[in-house]
Amino acid sequence: MQAILKLDVSGQPRGWLTLNEAVTAYARGDVLYGIGDFLPPVFGGVQRLTGIRSEITLQPIVALEGRVLSHFTPPLCNRTLFRRDDHRCLYCGGQYQRSELTRDHVRPISRGGSDKWENVVAACKRCNWLKDCQTPEEAHMPLLAVPFRPNTFEWHYLAKDRILTDQMDYLSQQFKAERDWAH
Repeated sequence: MQAILKLDVSGQPRGWLTLNEAVTAYARGDVLYGIGDFLPPVFGGVQRLTGIRSEITLQPIVALEGRVLSHFTPPLCNRTLFRRDDHRCLYCGGQYQRSELTRDHVRPISRGGSDKWENVVAACKRCNWLKDCQTPEEAHMPLLAVPFRPNTFEWHYLAKDRILTDQMDYLSQQFKAERDWAH
């Protein structure tokens, strides 16, 4: 099912709406503005008195009324981590299915490392086992890329399996750098 990108009044991504949630927001008058080409209409019921069927056209990106959040920390989960790293082990460079990847802590938790975006990478099971509780330097396994925390625009892209062209265009304008996974 198609999702609608939800923005706050300042244009910051704040989540994804289902079609039903978007229709409700339009009906309540909560939509401040929309961005992108109109989607095919969503049809409702038929009015008993007039026999006319209701319909509404939505845009793929909508800004809703509400407060502006000053800081967003993207939640860390394996699904978005593996997408950030392009399903690639950042030690051997191999590309793997999600089930064959693990979350590796660059600086192991047992050695004071944290479970944060900046300290975790996707690793194949073999490389994670070989690295064990060592740093990449100690294990002689240099990282192929530096781990980073995605900004809110990048995270909203990583968190969704399928997005529309208008949504991708909007989000990618605020990516920190050229990302391999954004093509």
